[in-house]
Amino acid sequence: MPKHEKIAYFDCFAGISGDMCLGALVDAGVDISDIKRGLKKLPIQNYSLTSKKVLRGSISATKVDVIIKAEGKRLKAKGKKWKDIEKTIKTSQLSEKIKQKGLHIFKRLFEAEARVHGEPFDKVHLHELGGTDCLVDIFGALIGLDILGIEKIYVSSINLGSGSVKTEHGMLPVPAPATAELLKGYPVYSSEIPFELTTPTGAAIVSGMNADPYSLSEITIEKIGYGAGNRDIANMSNTLRILIGKEANAGKSKEFVTVIETNIDDMNPQFYEYVMEMLFKAGAHDVFLENIIMKKGRPAVKLTVISEESDIDKLSNILFQETTTIGLRFYKAHRRTLDRKIKKIKTKYGNVRIKVSTLKGNIVNISPEYEDLKAIAKKTKIPIKKIAEEIITHYCIH
Repeated sequence: MPKHEKIAYFDCFAGISGDMCLGALVDAGVDISDIKRGLKKLPIQNYSLTSKKVLRGSISATKVDVIIKAEGKRLKAKGKKWKDIEKTIKTSQLSEKIKQKGLHIFKRLFEAEARVHGEPFDKVHLHELGGTDCLVDIFGALIGLDILGIEKIYVSSINLGSGSVKTEHGMLPVPAPATAELLKGYPVYSSEIPFELTTPTGAAIVSGMNADPYSLSEITIEKIGYGAGNRDIANMSNTLRILIGKEANAGKSKEFVTVIETNIDDMNPQFYEYVMEMLFKAGAHDVFLENIIMKKGRPAVKLTVISEESDIDKLSNILFQETTTIGLRFYKAHRRTLDRKIKKIKTKYGNVRIKVSTLKGNIVNISPEYEDLKAIAKKTKIPIKKIAEEIITHYCIH
């Protein structure tokens, strides 16, 4: 039977911050005493962790606060460099898995701050983000997710808020530059609420945990938690909602792909074969052509490429250089595929590769590789469709 991953869906309709994430996990059933016990493995002091039930709008939520003592506040004001945070994490008694996740999140934070302020990675200081409260927020979240057995995180579109926020660098626009840097590649929006709804710490958790934007319909919900933000907001429940559950469609592969399209009405049709070959060699998942009618009744071809987002520039250059197009369209699409693997089987014709596709562990499609079928047909002079039928019937099904 396929393994059902335990997942968490972060519903960021009112943004996300470190304390909201902690509150949502506690609200979903994580005992705050267990989080406190885990945090004692970090070599940090001068803080306490509190939890209470509050109302945000009409929603009951859990508010978790990190209370910094006076000495801790003075330490926080100095700012932290990467070497300070790295030492704190590596000398802790936390599990290696949690250490590595924490190092990755903080490294993302330092990289974002370095890019925003134009400073070298090893010279940049974290002020608001380098203090004890940030360490507690991030590692408290990691400990809570670990207690729940979460293996994967998904996230909704993220509400950023609007206006400006006061920082060590003065007044900055919302989202703060580090927040915007961390959320590159994530769908975000502003509901015009005049506050910072998503903080750099919240953005770092989403980005550093490699959360995927994905459909809520794929989760079988087991637990729900609401983490409260710091203030009440008119006409909105200022909460982060976390849905805990399992994959509803285990055994399927899910991903986002980029679709590139262009309409061409003035190119020699013989060129398409070469162009398609070039696109496949450059990493395209699929390339296909459709006959269309354009304005003024002109017949044309719509060329479509399915690719990874990281390959857009490379594939676009091929299209501009090798075709007569003067413009391309791009959009992101969600695709779902069956699990697939290639097997070799022995037949009276020799070894033949077959593609086996499964759903929830059950075989749903079997397809012999075309190139193998073609080679056998050329050698034996037997029609290729008869060879395919024989292999599927006598060697695959049985």
